[in-house]
Amino acid sequence: MNKLDRPREIIEYCLKPLTLSTTTEEYKEVYRRLEHVIKTLQIVAARDKKPVAIDFSNMRTININEVAHGDDA
Repeated sequence: MNKLDRPREIIEYCLKPLTLSTTTEEYKEVYRRLEHVIKTLQIVAARDKKPVAIDFSNMRTININEVAHGDDA
């Protein structure tokens, strides 16, 4: 996988597994908020001369024990 550096690419990659309708107001609001966060972090990172691309191929796997967190269903 290539590194993603555009907010739109990052957001769409992250939301894709949820298969949400992109036409709902809730989706649009979440997208707007995520875009603001990513752009803000990229501006700060660029100012500090730190990398701003995201490489999801190096992402660690997170295992969640739902029973341990109270989800017994």
